[in-house]
Amino acid sequence: MKKNIGNAIALYPTPLVVVGAMVDGKPNWTLVGHLGIIGHDRVMVSMAASHYSNKGIRESKALSINIVDEAMLKKADHVGCVSGNKEDKSQAFAYTVGEGGAPIIDEAPVAMACTVDDTYETPGFESFICRIAATYAEESVLNEDGKIDYHVLKPVLFEMPTYEYLRTGEVLGKCMKLSEN
Repeated sequence: MKKNIGNAIALYPTPLVVVGAMVDGKPNWTLVGHLGIIGHDRVMVSMAASHYSNKGIRESKALSINIVDEAMLKKADHVGCVSGNKEDKSQAFAYTVGEGGAPIIDEAPVAMACTVDDTYETPGFESFICRIAATYAEESVLNEDGKIDYHVLKPVLFEMPTYEYLRTGEVLGKCMKLSEN
């Protein structure tokens, strides 16, 4: 018998990302663990409405999603601990400007430049519905077919109830092939 634990979000862990946005002409970085895939070319990034970056995202209709790996985790954690309202985070990462004008973190092994199609508001949150304009990946994380190899990339995962960062695990099997054995 299952126990009802309320309306708890049970979809964690999720990939940990740093969202980049231009705010008043400077990049700002925000650590985000609430995001999802809503189609083959759309993603959703959900951020507290009070985040400093939201202003820039609403004005420019552009943001970047920078996948966090272990090498950049300490800096990513820092930008998640302080608000752009209180600290200038523009120098936290070296960056280049991607498609649509959003800042892309140079050291992020994979980053997506996105344009905002719509914003879905819920109490205290703004969820940005984004079209992926371009995905940038270091060649070292690509396989021979030019696709991202997650065995090499190893994105950090975020688990909400405990606020812990996790490593990706081992392969359990091939999708849609388990019943063949």
